Amino acid sequence: MNRILLVEDDQGLCELLGQLLELEGFTLTVRQDGPSGLLEAQNGEHDIVLLDVMLPGLNGFDVLRQLRQKSDVPVLMLTARGDDIDRVVGLEIGADDYLPKPFNDRELIARIRAILRRTRDKESSSNGQDELVCDDLTLYPRRQEAWVNEALLPLTATEFSLLLELTQNPGELISKDRLSEAVLGKKLMPFDRSLDMHLSNLRRKLPERSDNRPRVKTVRGKGYIWLD
Repeated sequence: MNRILLVEDDQGLCELLGQLLELEGFTLTVRQDGPSGLLEAQNGEHDIVLLDVMLPGLNGFDVLRQLRQKSDVPVLMLTARGDDIDRVVGLEIGADDYLPKPFNDRELIARIRAILRRTRDKESSSNGQDELVCDDLTLYPRRQEAWVNEALLPLTATEFSLLLELTQNPGELISKDRLSEAVLGKKLMPFDRSLDMHLSNLRRKLPERSDNRPRVKTVRGKGYIWLD
């Protein structure tokens, strides 16, 4: 049974989501302020965290920043509708996805299940490989770990999935639509910058190549190529 941590200070919303998530077979833990939510999220007992931006004591961004120093647990940010800045900031500091309020129940469940799917066993997408070597990178799909020169990269589950998808297809142009479906589990929508932000974060975490060539080439309006 999947375990969800909801960090949300709206009591009414907590009760509604509690009923919905339990009907869908999830086990729910609720915290209604930033400090207690951070403490609970760090204990490693949850499969995903639903994190509101506006929280008493410590806002959602600060919770996420501190959480990412110790944990790569998937995080779905709950943001204010129309507030693009919140979404961009959340993705920049390590959120796996975001959902603007008010949201449709079915959309929430779909986003949760998509995140859980891509953080679980990657055997099918990695053709059963235990290890994938790509230049100076070594990926372990089943453990969702990526190493460079014996150093473990601090990747979120989404960043690892994106890296895996790119490195499995070196030299091939992969469209944004395909990447969004494969990595984010959703169709690419107009003005949705989620994929671009995750790639930007991944690029920032990958060390420079010894030959100083870029690792990923952007083909404007089409997609990305992992350069081999």
